[in-house]
Amino acid sequence: METRFTEQQLKDPAIARSNDILRTCVHCGFCTATCPTYQLLGDELDSPRGRIYLIRNMLESGQPADRSTVLHIDRCLSCLACMTTCPSGVHYMHLVDHARSYIEETYRRPLFERFLRRILVLVLPHPTRFRLSLLAAKLARPFISLLPSARLRAMLRLTPDVIPPVSRNDDPQLFAAETGPIGRVVLATGCAQRALNTDINDATIRLLRRLGYEVVIAEGSVCCGALPHHMGRTAESHDFAERNIRAWQREIENGAEAIIINASGCGTTIKDYGHMFRHHRLAEAAAQVSRQALDISEFLARAEIRFGPAKGIRVAYHAACSLQHGQQIRETPKELLRRAGFEVVEPHDSHLCCGSAGTYNIMQPEIADRLKQRKVASLEAVAPELIATGNIGCMMQIGSATGLPVLHIVELLDWATGGPKPPALTPPELRRSG
Repeated sequence: METRFTEQQLKDPAIARSNDILRTCVHCGFCTATCPTYQLLGDELDSPRGRIYLIRNMLESGQPADRSTVLHIDRCLSCLACMTTCPSGVHYMHLVDHARSYIEETYRRPLFERFLRRILVLVLPHPTRFRLSLLAAKLARPFISLLPSARLRAMLRLTPDVIPPVSRNDDPQLFAAETGPIGRVVLATGCAQRALNTDINDATIRLLRRLGYEVVIAEGSVCCGALPHHMGRTAESHDFAERNIRAWQREIENGAEAIIINASGCGTTIKDYGHMFRHHRLAEAAAQVSRQALDISEFLARAEIRFGPAKGIRVAYHAACSLQHGQQIRETPKELLRRAGFEVVEPHDSHLCCGSAGTYNIMQPEIADRLKQRKVASLEAVAPELIATGNIGCMMQIGSATGLPVLHIVELLDWATGGPKPPALTPPELRRSG
């Protein structure tokens, strides 16, 4: 693609990076075939190729973003299916991240939208605040029909029926290995996940300890910054990231060989810290953190695991976009589940997003709901006994529209190696009596 940035504009590292990405695009349109919003809306401007044109024009002009451009960029899921499809290697993720940051700096949104986006950034990355907000949402849910905003109604509908008690396993500490130890790892505990589903971190810790690893929950680690990052709030996202880089760098210096991530949405961002901080004084440390960050499935694929007898359960695997497109990890989770004795099946169009996408299912509820219904229908069509995935956002999104249990793959792998049966597979009445 031809670009016409001035020499002065190209002195800005962000513009220079976007210019390189834009020039890689050859207008082939392969990306439109796998873009969920283009499939639903049929508008070229709601495809990656259309958005690339909008971003180029916006950045070249140097003028504040206009309403039409903001509309179509906001509708992008950042599912990154286009990057998997693109034969030219266009790094759409860095381009759309820059566009969102530019929009945040130059465009004044309507008052309610500014308020809502601010509330989301103030609440979601902080587990205690988020937990309190979930309790409040449960109280407000009977009045959902009275709310004038579709976005507020979407927030209440996503509130889980059961809010788990705080897990002290998420506190900074060192868990000793059950055998060995053969190594030490850091676990990124996440933020929203700590309020929504404590079983995931608990299962991860048990499994890693059983395999012979010491597990560190680092003092000072916080939200990965993905939520504000994808809303264009660069200063806030970088603040979170910087705190993590410092906390995890200390553990790396103390012998930690990997930073384990069990929420793939976080993993895509953490693995990009090196790029985010490439011109920062922490550039070297950020790059090291990115290199040592591994999705839990990546790490387990390298470990020697002894699985127990096959469970004989038919599992539909939902590939989270942040894992299959953002990190290019596709076969590893399925192979681990098969090795563990589960029958793994995949839905039609497994490359398509479920509509969660961070805060997308709140900010774009109509599109997100259509994607959710399509995803759930395709998963249920393969007649599974349960659904497994690797990202908390997908679990909540899919779980809100199906009666099937939705679990993280690490819960199943923990169970298959001697851990307890996942609570999600235990009837509620038995959980209460136990």
